[in-house]
Amino acid sequence: MFNVPRRAGNHPRLTLGVLALLCVAVIGLVGFHLTRKPAAVTTEPDPLPPRPPIVAVEGLPDLKAQLDRWGATGQFSGGVLVARGDQVLFRQVYGWANRAEDRRMALDTRFRLASVSKQFTAAAILRLQDEGRLSVSDPVCRYIQPCPAAWAPIRLSHLLSHTSGIPDLMARPGWGVRRVTPATLEQLTEDSKRYGLQFAPGTKVRYDNAGFNLLAAVVEQVTGQDFQDYLRTAFFAPLGMTETGYDDGGVDMAMGYANLAGGVTPQPDANVSIVYGAGALYSTLDDLLIWERALHHGHVLSPESYRQMIADHAPEDTPDERGKPRRLWGFGLYEKELGRQVRPEFTDNQIFHTGSWSGFRNLVTYQADEDITVIVLSNNYHQREAVFLLSQQGMAEALGRNFPTTVAR
Repeated sequence: MFNVPRRAGNHPRLTLGVLALLCVAVIGLVGFHLTRKPAAVTTEPDPLPPRPPIVAVEGLPDLKAQLDRWGATGQFSGGVLVARGDQVLFRQVYGWANRAEDRRMALDTRFRLASVSKQFTAAAILRLQDEGRLSVSDPVCRYIQPCPAAWAPIRLSHLLSHTSGIPDLMARPGWGVRRVTPATLEQLTEDSKRYGLQFAPGTKVRYDNAGFNLLAAVVEQVTGQDFQDYLRTAFFAPLGMTETGYDDGGVDMAMGYANLAGGVTPQPDANVSIVYGAGALYSTLDDLLIWERALHHGHVLSPESYRQMIADHAPEDTPDERGKPRRLWGFGLYEKELGRQVRPEFTDNQIFHTGSWSGFRNLVTYQADEDITVIVLSNNYHQREAVFLLSQQGMAEALGRNFPTTVAR
């Protein structure tokens, strides 16, 4: 028989009770640690470096030789910047900012960005998501009222990825009149409501300026600010992008041109009001470099929102483009091996967007593995091929690849 002496310690029932309480406490502590949410770990990005001085840099000899030839003959008019990390490898401009005023390009000349602007609109939506003020999975009809019944399935993510089915401005009757007629954001929104969907949301991808105008309306609804004011306070002012903003006609910038039957012809009627959230910004080479550094290095969005921005949101059955692998459709950005479109080709993935509007052709591209940024801004609408080849020549030379000489046909 188990016998506990009277003076051996506590009463056995008291001892067993204490042990039971201890077991309950231990189990409770273990359960608490297993079920509680871990404390958020915040890793602040390294501070942005000081802006590099805006001086001519010609550290890529093959690119310089190409641009010296094309700049002298008028085959390229604009500016080119190439950087590895924070180091500018090439920065130079060519041609005329305004022929009528006899004004040459300067290193800080402002250019209309056209659709390069879309990444700023996408970043605005994603920043509001980071702040808990919306989600990209929210229905559009939560913010656009009254809302067409057909829009009920559309999410903000569909607008961001060109998969909403809402017809683009240029796919609508009367585009020629709309192109030259100023409009308010409210008028653009009402115009979009008039047309049926081209496909069920999320089932196809089709480039859509109208969707980005609607996203600007969402930003205004959520913040109570004009869209351009929100961009300034959220991004441009904090990053020191003093030469970037909304093109309201009051800012001196390069004149846009086109190669028409009568020669190089100015294109003064930009009417960016109709691409309010899709293509209405202006900037400079160096302001765009600051943006690229901030966006791709964690100074603009949370890691999760940035991941969403550069992920592919096109349906899985999206076909190849002209027999070649298709681009990945992010939020206001694309990803593709652009170097496959030049000869000799190279295969590095690039995150990029193009822009074309009212006499301007642009391409801004980023190669993440080697941290290479290439910015090509042209004030001639018909220099599309030159802009593309120059961007890939700058990228290839910065990466140490064979220097491309032609665009693949």
